[in-house]
Amino acid sequence: MSEITRERLETVVGQFRYDGEAVQISPYGNGHINDTFLLELKTEAGNKKMILQRINRHVFPRPEEVMENIVNVTRYLNQKIRENGGDPWRETLNVVPALDQKAYYQDEEGDFWRSYFFITEATCYDKVETPRDFYESAYSFGRFQNLLAEYPAKTLHETIAGFHDTRARFAVFQKAVKEDIMGRANQVREEIQFVLDREDVANCFSELLDRGELPLRVTHNDTKLNNIMIDDKTRKGICVIDLDTVMPGLAMNDFGDSIRFGASTAAEDEKDLNKVSCDMGLFETYTKGFLEGCGGKLTGREIELLPMGAKVMTYECGMRFLTDYLQGDTYFKIHRPEHNLDRCRTQFKLVADMEAKWGTMQQIALKYTE
Repeated sequence: MSEITRERLETVVGQFRYDGEAVQISPYGNGHINDTFLLELKTEAGNKKMILQRINRHVFPRPEEVMENIVNVTRYLNQKIRENGGDPWRETLNVVPALDQKAYYQDEEGDFWRSYFFITEATCYDKVETPRDFYESAYSFGRFQNLLAEYPAKTLHETIAGFHDTRARFAVFQKAVKEDIMGRANQVREEIQFVLDREDVANCFSELLDRGELPLRVTHNDTKLNNIMIDDKTRKGICVIDLDTVMPGLAMNDFGDSIRFGASTAAEDEKDLNKVSCDMGLFETYTKGFLEGCGGKLTGREIELLPMGAKVMTYECGMRFLTDYLQGDTYFKIHRPEHNLDRCRTQFKLVADMEAKWGTMQQIALKYTE
C-alpha cells in the first residue's frame, strides 16, 4: 500500500462531511491492520474528534462490502439502542459520510478511507487488568448478540472467506504437512499429531451446521478486550468497535475466541508451557457476563456448546500458527525463529488444559442457564 503523506491526508479529510475545520491530524491506536488517525475539528460548538482510517485492501479485498455490512449493522444497532433508551452516539459506531454520501471515499491511489465519530471519555484496554474488565467485555459482546439476534445474518457479506471454517483450515493444514515446503515437518511430529488426533474438533461445528442444529448469527469474529470501549467513569463496557469482520457466524466462536485470549494465564507466545493454563475463575467470569449480556437470546444447545467454542477456537488458532510455521512464516508476523511454533504450543497446551478441566467448564456453562 502506498505512503500516506501529510498532503494526502489533508486531501482525504476534505472528502468527508465534517462540520468544522481540521486543526490537527495524528496517528492513533496500535492496530495492526488498518491505518488509523485521530482528527481534531474546530467547530462553532467547540472542538470535536473524529477517527479517520485507511482500510487494508490486502486483508479486506472488497472494502465496499465491509462498509455495507458496517453501515447496515450500525443503523440497526442505532435503532435498537434508541428503543432501549440508550445513547446511540456512545453505544455504537457512527459513520461519517463522504461528500457523495457514500460510507467511504476512494482516493486516486485506489485506497478506501472511512471516518467515524470519536467516542469520548472511554478507553480500550489491551490486557485484562481486573476480572471486572473481563466481565464488562463479556457482557458487551453478549449484548451485541442480544441486540442483533433478529438481524438477518445471511444478508451480510463474508468479508474474509472461511475465516472460522475450522474444517477448511484443517484441510489447509493437511496440505501444508504433505507438501512440507520448508522441511520442518519432522521437527514437529508431536504437534502435527496433536492436530490430527482432534479432527473431530475441527469438524464439530461444521457438521452441526450441516444438520441445521445451530443458527447462523451476526458475529463479531474478533472478540478481544481491546475491541470494547469501556467508560472512563463507570468502568462499564459501552460500545463494540472494529466491525470489519462482522459477518454470519456462530455465537460459540465469538465466546471461544475471548476465552482463548483472555482466560489464558500466559502470553500467546510464552515459551515456558508450565505457565500456560485456562483460568477457570476468568472462564466463569466471562461466561456469566456473556450470557447475561445475551439476555436469553441463545438456544440451549448454543449454551451447552460454549466450552466447545473455547476449545475449537484455541485449537484452530494453534493449527493456524503451526500451518504458518510449516509454510515458512508467511502470514503471522514473527520476531524470532520458531515464533509461530511457540505460539502454536501455547494454544495446544491450553487445549489440553481445557480437556483436563472439561467437566468444570460444562458445569459453569450450564450454571448460568438456570
